Amino acid sequence: MNTLVILPVLVPLLAGALLLLAGRHARTWPGLVSGVAVVLQLLVALGLGLATRDGAVLAYLVGNWAAPFGIALAVDRLTVILLSLTAFLALAGLLAGRDEKSDGLFHGLFQLQLFGLNGAFLTADLFNLFVFFEVLLCASYALLLRGPDSQRFPAATHYVVINLLASSLFLVAVALLYGLLGTLNMADLAVRFAGAGAGDLPLVRSAGFLLLTVFAVKAALLPLGFWLPGTYRAAPVAVSILFVLMTKVGVYAVLRVSTLVFGQDGLAAGSLVIPPLLPLALLTVGVAGFGAIAARDLRTLVSHLVIGSAGTLLLVVAIGSPASVAAGLFYLVHSTLGAALLFAVAGLLISQRGGRGDRLIAGGPDAGRAGTGALFLLGALGMAGLPPLAGFIAKARLLDAVLSDVASPGWLTTVIAVVLGASLLTLFALGRAGSTLFWKPASGPEPGPEPGGADRATIHGRQLAALLLLGAWLAVSAVPGPLLGYTTRSAEQLVEVGTYIDALLGQAPVGRGGDSP
Repeated sequence: MNTLVILPVLVPLLAGALLLLAGRHARTWPGLVSGVAVVLQLLVALGLGLATRDGAVLAYLVGNWAAPFGIALAVDRLTVILLSLTAFLALAGLLAGRDEKSDGLFHGLFQLQLFGLNGAFLTADLFNLFVFFEVLLCASYALLLRGPDSQRFPAATHYVVINLLASSLFLVAVALLYGLLGTLNMADLAVRFAGAGAGDLPLVRSAGFLLLTVFAVKAALLPLGFWLPGTYRAAPVAVSILFVLMTKVGVYAVLRVSTLVFGQDGLAAGSLVIPPLLPLALLTVGVAGFGAIAARDLRTLVSHLVIGSAGTLLLVVAIGSPASVAAGLFYLVHSTLGAALLFAVAGLLISQRGGRGDRLIAGGPDAGRAGTGALFLLGALGMAGLPPLAGFIAKARLLDAVLSDVASPGWLTTVIAVVLGASLLTLFALGRAGSTLFWKPASGPEPGPEPGGADRATIHGRQLAALLLLGAWLAVSAVPGPLLGYTTRSAEQLVEVGTYIDALLGQAPVGRGGDSP
């Protein structure tokens, strides 16, 4: 079963290389190849879930070199959750993006984006985490620039500049850790950090703080997340659906490194991460709520909700207990599916409203958009955290963990007030958007479709993508028990790092002729 671990990076890499060779000239078969590759990745993720359901950690030694000397990939329950979400959102994105110049170049870049995302979730090495970050960022740069929208170039410029600065800090942190501890394998770093001398600890913790800063940029933590709304607003519909996971890569990196590498005496213990992370996470959640109210189009509104969800997840990391992490992982699944659904609804509006797109201006009741309005209503109720959808369950579990694990009365009151206040702001912003888009009478004639507007096949593709996301979300809401149980076990496994370390450092290379290489 360990061989399955390489497939989530091997499949999109090979598919992306093939599709890039096809280039702009192929129009029919690239979509089919890309779709087959995504379905295969989803099946592999589910297979890895079955293989790790008993708590096992699967390790794969790339090049057959024993850790920590070679490249190692590892899968645990948390990795399975993120790989499954990535493949599922990619499938929805392909359905929703049939008009996004769907040639070989687009699909090749899309697969390389998946290669970077899957690799970031699988890698057990900090330097290769940097490499996969750069791969997914390079692919996202190119995908963001596709299309005629004049807003895409300035948005991409901001996106590139801030992420290049973050990458430079990443290299500095990695070099500092390697110079001090002599390794970048995360399991080996955990062992060596536990035995580091008192004289090295200040520099090691400084490197950890630099890593936290880099991951905070990726997660759009304020004040480092100003790049996200414009970027997601300018992205093609298919790309914006997949971009929902971009902030989750930063959250995952914070969670993995803080529990595994520095868990014994550093980040997770509160000496470094919790003091700056808790107030910044609360600031991110609160400001994102006001940003959603100020948004002038649906994609910008949803972008602020993505920022708020990342802030909520980092709040979970700051609290640091298994119960809060379990609630956070359930919230991660809920918020990812919900934001992707609302991006798909925005794509539908762009297809249906012609020149008005998803701008929050009066559209009036329209029988042709009644189904879109219903999709928006369900997405809005869930993202606002109203019962009986998964958002309410996630917020209830999160607040229960806060009441149990936050000892300071001042922080306890602040956390509850910010989380509930942000939910109220989200409800107000989505309610105003829905009434404007689907109920308020238009003040003038509806503008005609834009040149090259969406055809019926594109509209049907976006409807199918929205229904696919809604179906998964409603399934989580109707039967939350299995996912809650899985996220609870995932959080316990994440905190108990011994299994992960043993699986990586104890994995023997495959012998050749009876001998190990």
